[in-house]
Amino acid sequence: MSRDQEDTNRRLLRARDRIDRKYAEPLDVTQLAAVAYLTRSHFIREFKRVFGETPYRYLQRRRVERAMFLLRHTDRSVTDVCTAVGFTCLGTFSRTFSQIVGQSPSVYRAAVAEENRVAPTSFAMRWSRPVGGREKEERNG
Repeated sequence: MSRDQEDTNRRLLRARDRIDRKYAEPLDVTQLAAVAYLTRSHFIREFKRVFGETPYRYLQRRRVERAMFLLRHTDRSVTDVCTAVGFTCLGTFSRTFSQIVGQSPSVYRAAVAEENRVAPTSFAMRWSRPVGGREKEERNG
């Protein structure tokens, strides 16, 4: 790998870290591209090449992952969880959650309430983490 490519990857990691830290705040691709010192279109292409999904999809998956935790471990309403993780529209949140997890937030909450919690939380979180990009391809073979 060339030195330029290593530098680009490091800057992309910086942008991904920004998403991980500030997922609940309004983020746009132009701001994230500026963190990586890339143009918007080049940032999207490079992010997808390195991480296997677009920055926007990564942000959505990160927000849904956090919503899963809140639905599993709190009694906050679905609407409250929606706004807590950075979605501004309950409909968009429910649709995105259903696409990524395979069930609506309410159905997910009911399903995890019935689970017998015999495994430590860290294991349960890893098993139930939404999969995207390259991870999905690896799991599906």
